[in-house]
Amino acid sequence: MKDVRLGIDVGGTFTDFALALPDGLRTLKLPTTPAAPEQAILDGVARMMRDHAVASERVESIVHGTTLATNAIIARRGARTALVTTAGLSDVLAMGDEGRFDQYDVNIIKPEPLIPRWWRYGVTERLAADGSVLLPLDEAALTTLAEILRAEGIESVAICFLHAHVNPAHERRAHEILAALLPGVFFSLSSEVSPERGEYARFSTTAANAYVQPQVAAYLDRLETGLAGQRIEAPVFMFLSNGGLCHLDIARRFPIRLVESGPAGGAVFAAELARALGEDQILAFDMGGTTAKVCLIDKGVPRRSPSFEMAREHMHRQGSGLPARIPVIDLVEIGAGGGSLARVDGQRRLRVGPDSAGSDPGPACYARGGLQAAVTDANLQLGRLAAADFDDSGIGIDAALATRALQADVGAPLGLDPAAAAAAVAEVVEEQMAGAAREHAREKGVDLRARTIIAFGGGGGIHAASIARKLGCTRIVVPMGAGIGSAIGFLQAQAVFEVSRSVAMPVDRFDAAQFRQIFDEMAAEAGAFVAAAAPGKPQSAQRTLFMRYRGQGQTLQIDIDSGAFGADGGAVLRDLFQGHYARLYKRALESIPVEITALSLRVAAGGEPAQALAVTDPLTRRLPDEAPLYDLASRGMIPARQVLRAALDAGPLHGPLLIKDPGTTILVPRGFRAERIDGGHVLLTRDDSTEV
Repeated sequence: MKDVRLGIDVGGTFTDFALALPDGLRTLKLPTTPAAPEQAILDGVARMMRDHAVASERVESIVHGTTLATNAIIARRGARTALVTTAGLSDVLAMGDEGRFDQYDVNIIKPEPLIPRWWRYGVTERLAADGSVLLPLDEAALTTLAEILRAEGIESVAICFLHAHVNPAHERRAHEILAALLPGVFFSLSSEVSPERGEYARFSTTAANAYVQPQVAAYLDRLETGLAGQRIEAPVFMFLSNGGLCHLDIARRFPIRLVESGPAGGAVFAAELARALGEDQILAFDMGGTTAKVCLIDKGVPRRSPSFEMAREHMHRQGSGLPARIPVIDLVEIGAGGGSLARVDGQRRLRVGPDSAGSDPGPACYARGGLQAAVTDANLQLGRLAAADFDDSGIGIDAALATRALQADVGAPLGLDPAAAAAAVAEVVEEQMAGAAREHAREKGVDLRARTIIAFGGGGGIHAASIARKLGCTRIVVPMGAGIGSAIGFLQAQAVFEVSRSVAMPVDRFDAAQFRQIFDEMAAEAGAFVAAAAPGKPQSAQRTLFMRYRGQGQTLQIDIDSGAFGADGGAVLRDLFQGHYARLYKRALESIPVEITALSLRVAAGGEPAQALAVTDPLTRRLPDEAPLYDLASRGMIPARQVLRAALDAGPLHGPLLIKDPGTTILVPRGFRAERIDGGHVLLTRDDSTEV
């Protein structure tokens, strides 16, 4: 009988496991093995199967998300990648578009392309905007180019021709020629990866896909082999950036769709909780060992976007990263986690992150060779964490090493004792996370003060109260299983795939036949991907139009019930757009023509998504009644009560308080009270009357 499911989230510091058994959910957190990420997975799976007496044949499915693609892009550790493009367009990746993240900075520096100029090659070919051939593809030049690519040791090739999203014939032929001459080399075609208008975004997305494809494919091959060695024959699904699942073959072809898979799992986890609690406006806050993520959730649905930016470099500002035109859950991720390293720069400014100690060597307190102070060292010094909190992960904590690193890296340069240095590190990283949330809310026109924060991840419960103060929020929910929220979210997801197409269709010249044909083609493509991940299940589709007034740079996303419109479809769509525009901007512009610029189709497996069971392995170890906790107001250590989550059953408790949970700690400072609510979740409420 197959009655067991596994959710596995590989982060930059920890690998999290959620084992769904018939009687509840079991959890585990192990250090990630960065040199071979699959090793931590295999070790954790073997341990959970052994500890809970689960036979391999009982495993129904494994859902997996990873930061492998994201980390390769941020750290620039991808494959030797070449760009093959239309002659004259080799510099599109470097030129970008007209957008500027700081319009007043005359010395603005945009992010470097993933593919350097010496590996960007132009070949003769040319398509018109309607897809007709202006210049045929120079096939002889491709044969010569193959020799150059072989000599350069190129591992992956991005093929991006002008207007290939309208007519992919030249890209497909170029792939056919080069693949025959370069066995073992990976290829990414822009007409498959991102078949949409806009050369820069399409080229950037395809380049990123090619950049990480060899690494991701090799990793998935090793993972499959390792699981087979443990006699686990259950299907393995990858979690996508849009919150859905896909088969491994799709992940190998389109690894760019995995770049936000871990954070997207956390957003699904928070959204399910928001629906269960009846919370309409949520700010999801996920802090792990390497990064922190924030996401806006309205009425139990995470906000989505047809694109996002990879590796933002300048104060989380929009436009300072590399664009990727793929469907994603709309969130912001910054380098602020437990492993984020602290140092004092030449102007005596304390900086924290984005570089991280990861799991190897890890923060100084891990005693694995790390010498620099990290956020985890600061939390240990402040009494927010204890050595025993890491017992289940197999990490032996040495608090003296944390003190030494904090004093050397922060205390001595700034003239602070180790405790004050640790408090400064915590303050800086908390302000960075609050700043990312403010910037994200500003971009979306959202007031965060009315929102409830759902905090999870290994560090979410420790820092949530301080961030709530900075943002003006008064309520925080720390859910059951918060330490492995993304892994639980994986088990709550369903098979979903999205495809988009660019069009140029004025509504006053609406072509109903063409409209239906495009949607039918998209439905066949997306439906095939979903069927591979969920064979035999019924499918549902959500159709979205991107519309604007002619001449505008921005579009509105408008959901429609079906792709079936008659001869008067243009008028119907114009009225629909005008209504949306008036609701958003208070008035419509009646005299300006309306046009459709793109179509999107989201296909999901039918039926209810699988629901993760309640966590049934709460922390049971004995705790000292009190622990010393650093108090910023008195600038010294004060006694704070320590309890397990179950202690809240007797009623609310006021801070200062530490609540210990598997994989995380909840810090309840002065001015907050904590109580247990339905589902066993912890609610922190700000109470300024008790704050001193």
